[in-house]
Amino acid sequence: MLRLELPRPGRGPLRLLCLGAHSDDIEIGCGGTIRHLIAGRGPVALDWVVFSGNAVRAREARASARAIGKGTRSLRIATRRFRDGFFPSQWARVKEEFERMKRRPSPDLILCPRREDAHQDHRVVSELAWNTFRDHLILEYEIPKYDGDLATPNVYVPLDEDACREKVEHLRRFFPSQKSNRWMSDETFRAILRLRGIECNARYAEAFTCRKLIL
Repeated sequence: MLRLELPRPGRGPLRLLCLGAHSDDIEIGCGGTIRHLIAGRGPVALDWVVFSGNAVRAREARASARAIGKGTRSLRIATRRFRDGFFPSQWARVKEEFERMKRRPSPDLILCPRREDAHQDHRVVSELAWNTFRDHLILEYEIPKYDGDLATPNVYVPLDEDACREKVEHLRRFFPSQKSNRWMSDETFRAILRLRGIECNARYAEAFTCRKLIL
């Protein structure tokens, strides 16, 4: 499962598992990549899991996932209510959730936060992704934040101007509860997309850390 073969004629849909600690993590880190996979790589079966959020944020997460998942062969959205900011103290309960996910059809690709992310909830999700799915291709996405924890990625997904604009507009539209946060701005998201684009000789890009890959 460390290989990702695209396209996949005769092999069924690409099974994609997206993991986020908070309702907007997946969209910030890899929303453009998910749309890229859905749009041009054959049928996709998408599992979308968000581990924390009150009623308002859970509604935002589900609405956003339905919009991004448009065009998939199947879409499963799960929102949980683990206490925001306290994932390390809830490790066993979060691990039980991962064990339940493991009983579902095995994913071909897992997208989750970076293992070195400065936010403790992000780190727990990443650690448990690796702890649970030990023979799978995992790409770790990045989330810009106050802590300044961006690193040097080694996998890039170029995005064109339309995809960049779609991603930025999507974040603004689907997460109104976050608009008072200073980081929630078009400039933030365009800046990181442009920086990663420069690094891979593209206009814009999303970037990931890949720790194991078999060619």
